Amino acid sequence: MTDAGVSGNAPGGASAPRGAGAPVLSARGVCRSFHEGSTTLDVLVDVQLNVARGERLAIIGASGSGKTTLLQILGGLDQPDAGVVEVAGRDIHALSEHERSTLRNRSIGFVYQFHHLLPEFSALENVAMPLLVRRERTAAAAGRARDLLLRVGLGERLNHRPHQLSGGERQRTAVARALVTSPALVLADEPTGNLDGRNAEQLFALMLELNREFGTSLVVVTHDSRLAARMDRVLELSGGALQAPQGL
Repeated sequence: MTDAGVSGNAPGGASAPRGAGAPVLSARGVCRSFHEGSTTLDVLVDVQLNVARGERLAIIGASGSGKTTLLQILGGLDQPDAGVVEVAGRDIHALSEHERSTLRNRSIGFVYQFHHLLPEFSALENVAMPLLVRRERTAAAAGRARDLLLRVGLGERLNHRPHQLSGGERQRTAVARALVTSPALVLADEPTGNLDGRNAEQLFALMLELNREFGTSLVVVTHDSRLAARMDRVLELSGGALQAPQGL
């Protein structure tokens, strides 16, 4: 069994930062299989993972290796067949659906390859939405959303709807939305995969800058080895388990 919490240091000798106290994210013995007729596909097999406060972790792996499935389980969007996932010290899969939704809203931000912005709302409204869901006052939610959109360089696009934004602007809006609740953890699934090289580099640099500024732990699934190499740690999902990557 590989303890992915202490293996897989990033190239160049950079080691994982040691946050104070318990890890922000911990996964132990996570397994997930899919069944089709008489065929069983074991996608995740005894996944072990610890992510420290403020740490930046990249997860790489071949297409179909289960990276998105793992990220969904870590974020409480899918159930494992076995194992425990703790976010901010709470077993996310032992909670009721309402409690799990509340924990996601308060402790986890998500960034996807495709932005998943609500098309009928402006950038400001999209970013404020997680705060409005928790019933914060509209003015306070809008103020926080405005501050973050200014921070990601979209101060002149506050009232634009998603179809009026470029691909890079939509992803920057999605990053602002992920951070608006000041979560302990951001999970990002191929966040630059739908962007050209220039926009991908700008978005990734922004995510790393915001990670340093807010101290939010960052777990990124990516196919881009150049981006992965800029993280604190790189782990590879292979054979259903996380391990130190080969050749890095």
